[in-house]
Amino acid sequence: MKKKTLVIGASLNPSRYSNIAIKRLKNYNHDVVAFGLKQGDVSGVSIDTELMPYKDIDTVTLYLNPKRQEQYYDFIIGLNPKRVIFNPGTENPDFYSKLKENNIKAEVACTLVLLSTGQY
Repeated sequence: MKKKTLVIGASLNPSRYSNIAIKRLKNYNHDVVAFGLKQGDVSGVSIDTELMPYKDIDTVTLYLNPKRQEQYYDFIIGLNPKRVIFNPGTENPDFYSKLKENNIKAEVACTLVLLSTGQY
């Protein structure tokens, strides 16, 4: 089953992991939406610079450090995803507990590794 994924912290820079993740998610035929600081396009995915009322999000994958995540807590919880992936460098125990309170799985993992090993 393909999972609709929101990439938060999306970058236009092809050397950034969020950019690579968007491309890989598309390669694995997942629906992808993206939010970042700069508007643009990565592999046909438009990067939004304003939060949108995204629907049917299965997974949120984070590419923001814990301090920058705080302003998005309520937004992410409001999306009611099944899980939030905390990629390396985004680990945030405070947010894990808020997600758990809302029955959302916090997964400390690497989106790229999950995809390449068939665990996504």
